Amino acid sequence: MNLIEELQWRGMIQDIMPGTEELLQKEMVSGYIGFDPTSDSLHIGSLVPILLLVHLQKAGHKPFALVGGATGMVGDPSGKSEERNLLSEEVLLHNQKGVHAQLSKFLDFTAGKPNAAEMVNNYDWFKDLSFLHFIRDVGKHITVNYMMAKDSVKKRLEGDTGMSFTEFTYQLVQGYDFYWLYQHKNCKLQMGGSDQWGNIVTGTELIRRKAGGEAFAFTCPLITKADGGKFGKTEKGNIWLDPKKTSPYQFYQFWLNASDEDAKKWIRIFTLLPRPEIEELLGRHESAPHERVLQKKLAEELTCFVHSRSDFDFAVKASDILFGNATTEILQTLSEEQLLQVMEGVPAIDVQRSALQDGYDLVSFLADTNIFPSKGEARKMWQSGGVGLNKEKISTDKTSLNTKDLLQDKYLLVQKGKKNYFLVKAV
Repeated sequence: MNLIEELQWRGMIQDIMPGTEELLQKEMVSGYIGFDPTSDSLHIGSLVPILLLVHLQKAGHKPFALVGGATGMVGDPSGKSEERNLLSEEVLLHNQKGVHAQLSKFLDFTAGKPNAAEMVNNYDWFKDLSFLHFIRDVGKHITVNYMMAKDSVKKRLEGDTGMSFTEFTYQLVQGYDFYWLYQHKNCKLQMGGSDQWGNIVTGTELIRRKAGGEAFAFTCPLITKADGGKFGKTEKGNIWLDPKKTSPYQFYQFWLNASDEDAKKWIRIFTLLPRPEIEELLGRHESAPHERVLQKKLAEELTCFVHSRSDFDFAVKASDILFGNATTEILQTLSEEQLLQVMEGVPAIDVQRSALQDGYDLVSFLADTNIFPSKGEARKMWQSGGVGLNKEKISTDKTSLNTKDLLQDKYLLVQKGKKNYFLVKAV
């Protein structure tokens, strides 16, 4: 397998150093990518670097995931308009453990394998390095002119906020990471997002000047959305890989809702499907875009990759509950946690449980909960078959609600018209 050809076809290479492809064809190469430990979970913006390491390992090479315990204390100016908050050692350690647990799902860390993945933390080699030692043995090899020429530096210096000395030295710190891994782990390749190119080549330059060695690099394009919105962000914030931060159902919905243009790009980048299968899917999409085969496959592959097949199955069932023809029986099979996952974002209303004990007049209930602005409107829509309870139409024979109607002995799912849901909780 020619790794570079494969990644180029998938649209995952932007910049590449001469000789990189030849090196990867010639020998087993150790390559690394840095991960930012600003949270105890990665988000979908980290999926591209994760997948680069997965492709690297599948092609027989050795992946290193570098968690920036030291660089996380400094802050990277690349692509940022202002300096970020610095994290304490304790928080960084907690975050690193979370990131390691997540990466273990995607990479093979089995000890003893020649190309087993390894995780390293740059805090381990920076913690005992003195400032004087660093500026004498590292700083003297890279000129200020060289550092000033980087786009990430120029943009910040031209802006209103300027740039602290801490952030200015970041490229030297990242460059030293590459040098250390080259010296101690025979690591000859660094990968990353295209915004990291300046920092990466500082590392190859340091290896050349300080060790007399040759190192290589390539970057992938930054993922964008066709509508200009920021990839991986929704109104609720980041789409996280941790199911506690972003439920598998929400994760599934993110990919399912991709635009046609985005889905065409993302099916190559974010899945490990082979080329013939992707081309067949693209062909089916062109002939029947309304069937959304790309989005469905994208959502399936990513939900199974990041979470599990059972999480995917639940997400499909959950989608059917809100957007399909699910029944009361299906709703009753959900646990309270699953029900709340599905109903996240659905307006929530509390009612007194005591009001349901002896039967709550249906029309009064619909008006008292403000599901309808008046009893008249509630009655009119109910009598015309426009009100549902727990995914079934409320017939004109049913004139009151009681505790027997509750799901999980606690909830009522009320539907007004085709698309408006309300989750009522008996308290």
